[in-house]
Amino acid sequence: MIRLLIVDDSALMRNLLAQAFYDEGGFEVRLAKNGLEAVEENRSFQPDVVTLDINMPELDGIAALSRMMAERPVPVVMVSSMTAKGAFATLEALNLGAVDFIAKPSTTMTKGFKEMCGELVSKVRGAHGAKLKGPATKGLASPDQTEQQTLPGPVAIRDRLPSDGVVLMGASAGGPRTVGEILQRLPPDLPWPIVVGMHMPSAFTKSFAERLNQQCALNVVEAAIPMVLQPGTVYLAKGGGDIVFTLHGGSLAVLPKSENRRYPWHPSLDILGQSVLEHCEPSRVIGVMLTGIGFDGADSFTEIKKSGGRTIAESESSAVVFGMPAELIQRGGATVVLPMEKIADQIVEWVDH
Repeated sequence: MIRLLIVDDSALMRNLLAQAFYDEGGFEVRLAKNGLEAVEENRSFQPDVVTLDINMPELDGIAALSRMMAERPVPVVMVSSMTAKGAFATLEALNLGAVDFIAKPSTTMTKGFKEMCGELVSKVRGAHGAKLKGPATKGLASPDQTEQQTLPGPVAIRDRLPSDGVVLMGASAGGPRTVGEILQRLPPDLPWPIVVGMHMPSAFTKSFAERLNQQCALNVVEAAIPMVLQPGTVYLAKGGGDIVFTLHGGSLAVLPKSENRRYPWHPSLDILGQSVLEHCEPSRVIGVMLTGIGFDGADSFTEIKKSGGRTIAESESSAVVFGMPAELIQRGGATVVLPMEKIADQIVEWVDH
């Protein structure tokens, strides 16, 4: 039985979400209508997981999360509005230690709301037992915290190589912090481009790319339009759809596409991994599977390895949620298994050689 605290200032939203978990079974649910109640319930009820709204009276979700993580750390799934402001606040919440997030539809009277409830149940189950990281003073810190970062400097590339290879990086729950910390460890002149697939809605990826670009030596952009890949650049797949590799004028490029409904997660890492093998020599492909719920990318990244590419699975010791890396390992698709802090060094070593 998972002890769940649902925090939302809307009585209707609280009741609808609670009913979704009652219908699912296996949950003991408690409700709170604002951040102050959430902090108190975290002390007294001691939930296993919290779903936390951002915009609330008296004490908002960000302030409540900060207090909870200081007093009694608990896995938190943020429930955020699909706006630019909501995206920024969600990134701040992930920076403070929230495990995952979900976008809240503007109305409850839609099929989309029912789908959101089902996804939220899945995310809560995935968050249960997740490894918690304390508030970040690095990685996805706010712009005014840049001078306080203590991460090791980017590792060096000894020889210049042509930009004829590509790094794929996939993540879901717990991924924003992890991706940020890895990218900060990479040099600005990395001769291979990096394409990142993160399970995010479309309203969030632009803000996430902008945040990463402020924090990393590499150039980070949202791949919202067709783009020819350039070395030293990170292409974050636009949320709410899929992305594939293509050729443009003889150069490798990425092409955003509408989501393929045959796949449960988007941007789909399996689609991304399949398409890279259609256009790249496998020996010039590096796949990196990071923290996340589910099995997205496990099949295609395994195929990359079997075809002669190289893959990294984040180890259980550092993964917030070990689901996606574990699936890759179980399929025999991991060339190496490494903790987060060693992944950048391995990427550079492989690219360098």
